[in-house]
Amino acid sequence: MNSAIVILVAAIIYVALYFTYGKSLQNKVVRADANRPTPAHRLYDGVDYVPAHPLVLYGHHFASIAGAGPIVGPAVAMAWGWLPSLLWVWFGNVFIGAVHDYLALMSSVRYDGKSIQWIAGKIMSRRTGIAFELYIWFALLLVVAAFTSVVAGIFSGTPEAATAAILFLVSAVILGWLLYKVKVNFYLGTAIGLILLALSVFLGFKFPIVASKHAWMLFLMVYIIFASSLPVWILLQPRDYLNAYILWFGLLLGGLAFIIVGAKGIGTFSAPAFSAWSANVVGGKPSPFWPTVPLVIACGALSGFHSVVGSGTSSKQLDNEIHGLLVGYGGMFTEGFLSTIVITSIAVYGFTVLKDAGIAITASNWGAKYAVEVVKHGLKVGVFARSYAHGLEDALGISYKFGVVFASLWVSAFALTSLDTATRLGRFAWQEVFGMVVDTSQGIWKTITNRWIASIIIAGLGVYLAWGGSWLIIWPAFSGMNQLLASIAMMTSALWAYKIQKAGTWSYAVVIPALFLWITVTLALIWFLVVVKPTLPIATITAIGVLLNFLLAYDFYLAWKKPEEEYEAAAA
Repeated sequence: MNSAIVILVAAIIYVALYFTYGKSLQNKVVRADANRPTPAHRLYDGVDYVPAHPLVLYGHHFASIAGAGPIVGPAVAMAWGWLPSLLWVWFGNVFIGAVHDYLALMSSVRYDGKSIQWIAGKIMSRRTGIAFELYIWFALLLVVAAFTSVVAGIFSGTPEAATAAILFLVSAVILGWLLYKVKVNFYLGTAIGLILLALSVFLGFKFPIVASKHAWMLFLMVYIIFASSLPVWILLQPRDYLNAYILWFGLLLGGLAFIIVGAKGIGTFSAPAFSAWSANVVGGKPSPFWPTVPLVIACGALSGFHSVVGSGTSSKQLDNEIHGLLVGYGGMFTEGFLSTIVITSIAVYGFTVLKDAGIAITASNWGAKYAVEVVKHGLKVGVFARSYAHGLEDALGISYKFGVVFASLWVSAFALTSLDTATRLGRFAWQEVFGMVVDTSQGIWKTITNRWIASIIIAGLGVYLAWGGSWLIIWPAFSGMNQLLASIAMMTSALWAYKIQKAGTWSYAVVIPALFLWITVTLALIWFLVVVKPTLPIATITAIGVLLNFLLAYDFYLAWKKPEEEYEAAAA
């Protein structure tokens, strides 16, 4: 296979389906109305409810949902070969991921920016809402653990990226102050922010910060506590907006580079298209592609975390309902294109990177050794960063060193956004769970739901799990809980589409993939618990998630059977 063909086919798929399938969802299911005031305007509070420019919100949303997921997952899943990984990403994007993200966002907009778990409680039952809330909190705890491990690994392995990332955060705070306090022109502020961003990368090369992985974990814990508790305009919105430019620049460079190397005849895939049905991936054990692929490829194809972001922060910042398609649907497609570039780059240069790292892998033992060796040598991100850098060098003559640092910054910048967004969302979930005792225990409620205390709890526990945990155990646990969350969120969206929006047959475009995903991930997590036998803390969290998942699926079944007239009171 040629890299140019894969990149061009992906671009055609995403553009065509955005303007056909996406527009149909907008018009036939959501019925978006530009004249209907959004929660960002009706409930403006200057902290969480703040209307954002569509590009700013697109940047925040994409940066928050992407994290390390669309890069790390596909990079490791290459153990099965590039073809099954690519097909899972494309089909997952089109039929599950983008539909899930868009409807979770827009249903939240119709319910005053309430979370997807609150909506589940509204249109199913109070028990559903509480169970879903608990499930999401445990899932977010694993998000914090997984991404803390990834970012700390990047910072300790590529100190130039660490400096650049920290300076980038300072640049974002400056941009937020300019846009929201000084009230400078949006485009002037953007220009200043981009200059500061470029300066951050330059200084990163000059002054790398060298520290151990555990030292970076402690730094990250303090960072996410503060970042998740500050008003969104100070850091979250401007940081994620600037992150979008890193994304666009990286996608443009990567897409162009692999079209060029393909045209030059050096973009032929060297990695096997298919290695083995049961490659050694999850926990280093033989893992059947189905149903275990969602334990590895998370955000690149689909992700329940996206529904929590869309209904937790993005819905509170949407300026106009028409912008929802770009933010929710377009954000997922952009993430899928990113994963396509990851798979393509490793398919072309993976053998070269592994050889340079002193890892002896051939096509015949690829399925048995690839994932285990990549993780063992700390190349979960590195195999992509170095493959990407080779592509830039061969196609555009860009320095290999620059390519590696830029790709590492790319991953760490997005993982940082997911870290503090997950912590913020965990705070929301924690506060909503304890909202049930507000009437009887005001003093306890005010203390335990304080935004700083709620943030400290999830940040501290997440870093604790990451501190000594094996990545081959933490990542599948996070990914599986994450994908199961997507199926439950899609069931909620299907009920909203069918019972509230009266979308008719279009509702089955949501419920059918939701049920397929639920079956797939439920089997995968049971396999994970029985075969991999994770550590006690991870096994406990996963088992709780599986039990809650069965309860939520049962509640969905009961709700689907209810007559439509019972849903009149639940309408937004």
